[in-house]
Amino acid sequence: MEVSNVHFSRRFLREEVLPTPFCPGCGNGTIANAFLKAVMDLGHEDLSKFAFVSGIGCGAWIVSPHFRADTLHTTHGRAIAFATGLKLAQPEQKVVVISGDGDLAAIGGNHLIHAARRNLDMTVICVNNWIYAMTGGQVGPTTFTGDRTSTTPFGNPERPFDLSRLVTAAGANYVARWTTAHPVQMSRAIKTALIRRGFSFVEVLAQCPTAYGRRTESGGPVVMLEWLKKLPVRKKDASIECKTPTRDEMDLGVFADRNDPTFSDSLSEIVSDIED
Repeated sequence: MEVSNVHFSRRFLREEVLPTPFCPGCGNGTIANAFLKAVMDLGHEDLSKFAFVSGIGCGAWIVSPHFRADTLHTTHGRAIAFATGLKLAQPEQKVVVISGDGDLAAIGGNHLIHAARRNLDMTVICVNNWIYAMTGGQVGPTTFTGDRTSTTPFGNPERPFDLSRLVTAAGANYVARWTTAHPVQMSRAIKTALIRRGFSFVEVLAQCPTAYGRRTESGGPVVMLEWLKKLPVRKKDASIECKTPTRDEMDLGVFADRNDPTFSDSLSEIVSDIED
């Protein structure tokens, strides 16, 4: 069934805050569109069954203030911590965290890996643009080695995190990585993440022409999208060997798809044993 853009926006978006604050060529609009497409494909008429949490950064603005839904716009790096309390207090809600790589993997890094280790029942969508885009273009935990940023003017000496492999190793039930140049695959991965019990994580590589593209001389949005299109796609069930992410070898696809017991399952079993 086709849905007009006007109907689409009135169902899911707060039109009073449009147009968005995102820079021209930013990938965040594509991510919002892919997410809402997944929600529609799952048969939701609105976002009343969802509770959204975001941190600080450009990616956090995808949710707040744009989605017509219950949202928590939290302190820097604490989105997953807030989401954990929210899920335990209201287990009937589908809790979704949408935020950036700096927020989720730097100051929020411990929350990320321990939520995956516990297999908490939530979906996390990480917008990875390889830089702190909103606060001045500083180096981040996913910035490629050698990249020049405002805090690494002579090149980044550090190795970047491979977030999808990190979260897979920590124990998440579902992990996938796509890009804004792969909107169909991204939306399908988000759809799977929303229905998978346990911790699900979708990493989206997104162009940032204003901060990352300009500072690293990676080009404008068209050039960056052409770069993302060329990234290799993993074969299904391929081995997950350890590798340092590079500009041309960040592989895409599904990294984990399992049905291990969730944190809520474990708690319920303990409570049942106590009551018996």
